[in-house]
Amino acid sequence: MPLPTLEELLATAVDREPMVDTAGKSGALLERVRIDGTAYVLKHLDRTRDWTLRSAGVLDGVTPTLWDRGLLGALPDCFEQPIVAVARTPVGASVLMRDVGQWLFPVSDEPISLEQHLRVLDHMARMHAAFWDAGPEIDVVPVMHRYLDLSPWTAEAEEWLGDPPLVPRLVGIGWPRLGEVAPAAYRVVGPLARDPGLLVEALADTPQTFVHGNVKLDNLGVTPEGRTVLLDWELSGRGAPASDLAWYLAINCRRLPQSKEAAIGAYREALERHGVDTDEWWERQVALCLLGALVQFGWEKALGGYDAELAWWEARALAAAHLL
Repeated sequence: MPLPTLEELLATAVDREPMVDTAGKSGALLERVRIDGTAYVLKHLDRTRDWTLRSAGVLDGVTPTLWDRGLLGALPDCFEQPIVAVARTPVGASVLMRDVGQWLFPVSDEPISLEQHLRVLDHMARMHAAFWDAGPEIDVVPVMHRYLDLSPWTAEAEEWLGDPPLVPRLVGIGWPRLGEVAPAAYRVVGPLARDPGLLVEALADTPQTFVHGNVKLDNLGVTPEGRTVLLDWELSGRGAPASDLAWYLAINCRRLPQSKEAAIGAYREALERHGVDTDEWWERQVALCLLGALVQFGWEKALGGYDAELAWWEARALAAAHLL
């Protein structure tokens, strides 16, 4: 039996109301709706108001493409995938999801538990293993676009459009700041932030899989049964598995319950546990992806000045520069 369409589901929706004060910084509009007594969230992806859709460069919509190709349905069963219907619109898409808000990690700077953290790494590795060496169906957001997502180009484009959102404004402030507070790091990642071609080419010689692209704790949660909730698939597609790990370490740095080195080791162990042999490629890919994380987040690390966090990433970027 075919699944009901979004229009069919919404035909019986009641109690539709806008959601405010959510954690999202993209500009997407959210509504709470109730259908047959069940709570849902309706997300409106609109490239005229959502800068993340523009920066991903997939203007006909990432989530609809993932939905149409069956990639969300093919996720391992350790994930709670709440999307139940997707419809394309003239400006993007509308996405109907079961309301999983009660299971999401709280929005804060408090560390999550070690058990929660290790579960995220294990489930991330299980997803990567499930799509190892997948075919063209996972070619959605290009790797190049993922590394340009938080680039000076994004800041300049959003400024040109007028009234840029908060994150692109901070990106525009942060990149020059990195040159001031960490000139050695900037000499490596500054040019790559504008043209990551050398990085993308180097990573292409290492194993690829389906990556989420935005594994931040604001997008994650855990169900009572221990399944991982994972939201916001707007940067997903083919990529180096360690790029998801590097993004996770960079964006969640204040909330990690163990050192970055220990987390990297835990993820590698999880990949091996799920059947991936890491002997031949691991060191090179991880080094490149840690460099890549500073290409993505150098602006953010510089906003607080030169501290231990920036120094850690600078050291990794300098150590990996010879691999390009």
